[in-house]
Amino acid sequence: MLLDGLQLPLTTPFYPDGRLNLHKLEHNVARYSKTPAAGLVALCDVGEPTLLSEEETRHVLRSVVASAAVEKVLIAGVSRDSVAGTLDLAESAAEFGYDAVLMKCPSMLRGTGERTKELMAYFQAVGDRSALPVVLYSSSAEGGAVLPAEVVIELAGHSKVLGMVDGSGDRERMKAIMTGTASYKRDVTVTAVFAAVTGRMQSRSEGAEAKDLILATALTEGGAAVATPSKTMAKTRTKVVGFQVLAGRTDGMFEGLKSGAVGAMPAFAAAAPQACYEVLAAWKDGDEGLAQEKQMRLQDVAARIENQMGVGGIKFGCDLNGYFGGRARLPWLPLSGEERAEIEALMQGIRN
Repeated sequence: MLLDGLQLPLTTPFYPDGRLNLHKLEHNVARYSKTPAAGLVALCDVGEPTLLSEEETRHVLRSVVASAAVEKVLIAGVSRDSVAGTLDLAESAAEFGYDAVLMKCPSMLRGTGERTKELMAYFQAVGDRSALPVVLYSSSAEGGAVLPAEVVIELAGHSKVLGMVDGSGDRERMKAIMTGTASYKRDVTVTAVFAAVTGRMQSRSEGAEAKDLILATALTEGGAAVATPSKTMAKTRTKVVGFQVLAGRTDGMFEGLKSGAVGAMPAFAAAAPQACYEVLAAWKDGDEGLAQEKQMRLQDVAARIENQMGVGGIKFGCDLNGYFGGRARLPWLPLSGEERAEIEALMQGIRN
């Protein structure tokens, strides 16, 4: 699976009383599908995955698939502390139609450098049996969740490990990983214009029976099933790619691209996908100066909203740009009036 471009992390909407709001999730996904984002990522950190029940988790995953355009790569966050739990959720993601799964360090192994063997065993065991390819997630948002470079380099040799989202923002670490994984190559299927070919595109082209395309709201609240007519996929080709790294921070996109990243998965993209995409687009066009200029435009926003206010700040940014953000789920607390005013000021020139 090709991971180039902007992989957009999805927030999880809730009603004011804290219930899961699938209607708004479907609205967001349908609108994000019209942006230049190459893919959508369900239940990464900004999606509040640890605050959902197992039933809610599966409703979210089904709802995203039902609402997303078929050409968007879909990645599902499936991390559980146990190998068995992670594999179970990965299997569900495969059944629903996802293209890859996102995995991060289990909570009990974070910040324990002496537990490298257990960490390797966790990822290798999932990789060996996962129904979908694996994307590693090395996050700086949680203490001790950054994967050691030597672990990443070794895991990159696994046939099921496609790449990594790196949220450390450490340029030297990124260079070390790119150097250590330079020999790993794999073939991926792409379109005639070298865009990713998703599993849903292939299924429809092959005339396979469409499944799991009923909106999750229809399952939980009643309603008619929604089916989409099959389309014939255009001619495909094969592209050779290496270990694919995505920059995981808004303020680190430019440096990540300079270090060899093929794309980005910044949390702030949920609120401003176009502004984040412009950094990647300028870089792809070979205009390094413009890419840096677009990056600098996001620095203050990233520092305050993404790095300090977190999910609540990003969700309010979504509200400002026509996506449904709403409140984060307890124990996250609502933003104050002053914080909301500050976000409005910071995002004054960043509207989609």
